[in-house]
Amino acid sequence: MHKEIMIAGYGGQGVLFAGQILAYTAMDIKMQVTWIPSYGPEMRGGTANCTVVISDQEIGSPQVAEPPIAILLNLPSYDKYEPLIKVGGVAVVNASMVDRGAIRTDIRTIFVEASRIAEEIGDTKLMNMVAVGALLAVLPELDIKEVKNALRLHLPSRHHALLPSNYLALERGFDAAVSQGHG
Repeated sequence: MHKEIMIAGYGGQGVLFAGQILAYTAMDIKMQVTWIPSYGPEMRGGTANCTVVISDQEIGSPQVAEPPIAILLNLPSYDKYEPLIKVGGVAVVNASMVDRGAIRTDIRTIFVEASRIAEEIGDTKLMNMVAVGALLAVLPELDIKEVKNALRLHLPSRHHALLPSNYLALERGFDAAVSQGHG
């Protein structure tokens, strides 16, 4: 098993944290993992992306040129990375911030109103966990229970009061993807 994941959006959307949680989850279940962040010089509003590679064998390179899996949280990221996704791949797209449909028909695109769902939960910062939950519907190598456990283990204790809302965001994203026939 070898999974390469690209997560992209802008600073402040929790792009890097989403990648870290996937990486921690994989580490916790004894998988090999790499996590590489990339972001512009701006604190918020600039570009941000990260790659996560998860494998049951040693990882030869952490670089991901054609991601087979992507979480794309805004329109510029969708415009940039949709053409790069490997044929047969999957894109989880934050439909709350993307005003167009899929151009490609050779990949599976999951449109989830991640920002709206996070707002319904009561915290727009949960949008990244909604998107991760949607991804888990098509990434059976990582179980939602394992991701919740990684959040509990790796989120600083001062933020543990936020765990229930993060768990709910994961579940709502997962359910949104499943309700569209994914998973």
